[in-house]
Formats: sequence, C-alpha cells, structure tokens
Amino acid sequence: MTFNYNAVRAIYMFELGRTWRTLFQSIAAPVLSTSLYFIVFGSAIGGRMTTVDGVSYGAFIVPGLTLLSILTESVSNASFGIYLPRFTGTIYELLSAPVSVIEALLGYVGAAATKSVILGIIILLTARLFVDYQIVHPVVMVAFLLLISLTFSLFGFILGVWADGFEKLQVVPLLIITPLTFLGGTFYSLHMLPPLWQKITLFNPIVYLVNGFRWAFYGKADVNVLISLGMTLGFMAICVAIIAWIFKTGYRLRT
Repeated sequence: MTFNYNAVRAIYMFELGRTWRTLFQSIAAPVLSTSLYFIVFGSAIGGRMTTVDGVSYGAFIVPGLTLLSILTESVSNASFGIYLPRFTGTIYELLSAPVSVIEALLGYVGAAATKSVILGIIILLTARLFVDYQIVHPVVMVAFLLLISLTFSLFGFILGVWADGFEKLQVVPLLIITPLTFLGGTFYSLHMLPPLWQKITLFNPIVYLVNGFRWAFYGKADVNVLISLGMTLGFMAICVAIIAWIFKTGYRLRT
C-alpha cells in the first residue's frame, strides 16, 4: 500500500484551518492569559525577588509558562480534533476510507502539534516584551518544543478517543495537566522546597519536561537534561503504543 499523501494533507489542512476559524480561542486567549502571568509574576512580583539559580525570576518562569500553554493546547487541540468526527458520526468515513493508522495519525496529531509550536513561538516573542531572557541552546530548545508538542498531541488524541462527552475533554487538561504543571517547577526551583517535597515532586512527570525545557534556555536545571529527554521519549513511546492498540481493536472508534 502506497503512502496516501493527499489524505494526510486533507486531514492536516482541515484541522489547521479550524485554528484560523477560531483564532481568538486558539491563539489570542492563551497568549493573553500567559502575558498576564508575565506581567503579574515576572514584572510585578519578580522585581521584588532575588534571582533563582543565577537567573532573574521573570526570566526563570518563561520556559515553564510557555510549556503550560503548549501542554494544555496540544491536549485540547488533538482531543477535540478526533472527538468531533466521533460526535458527528463522520468518523466512519475515515475508517472506511483507504487511510492507514499512520496517515490518520500524521494528519490529526501533526496539525495539533503544529498549532502548539506556533503558539509557543508567539508566547516566547510576547514574553520578550516583559522580561529579558536568553536561549543558550536554541537547537535543544526547538527539539524539546517539537517533542513535547508532538507527545502531548498524541496524548490528546488518546483522550479524544476515550472521552464520551465534552465534559471529559475538559477534565484532564483542567484537573490533571494544569495542576501538575503548576506543581512541576513552573514558578520555583525544586531546591526551594523542603527535602521531603523535593522527593515527592520527582514523581510528577511534568517536572522533567519543565526542567529539560528550562535547561535549553539557561544551561542549568534541577534535573539532568538527559533524564528529561528520556522521560519525554518514554511518554511518547507509551502514547504511540496505546494509539496503535486503539486502531487495531477499534476501541471507541467503531462503537
């Protein structure tokens, strides 16, 4: 079976086009809310705090806040993208079409990850208006940006297949992703926590993502960057395995 490039392109462009039709919700709203964080924590509160690991507080929170938007939007975009055809019943057109698992996945997940990367770049450009930050390892930063966007888009795809209502689509981002990101070192260094909480925090997977991304900016982090990279790739492998099982068994796609 040859690679169906036209099918991938059609799914990808349709999903990407949804972003431009809902521009305020997809781009403007997360950029605005993140900018408020930069104003409140970076400019107002950060000006009264000492540096963290040799980095000004305003600059320290830039990677974490950027990641917060990327994680949330990746999950939301991918989950809604696959849930909508299930809700309307048009998923059967996809299942009966000559489109393989890989091709469908490339279309849906590729579009969701692309939106997140665009959003991340816009947020980083916006952050420059409020705080002065640097990117010591730009190639690593781009690699983490792509990997994390792709991984959480895969996770969002799984969520969109699992959910049987719009409420469940919101539960995981609001009650799991956002709290774990806030508690994952977005606003503080792990060394600022009591010893017991430092150990407990290491069970939070978002800690490794935030610290890997932050290392790319300043060359220093609470967790070794190779461990952060390994955790990201490991989570991606788990998501790919679950999605392969979903398409093989038809779980929640044909029922």
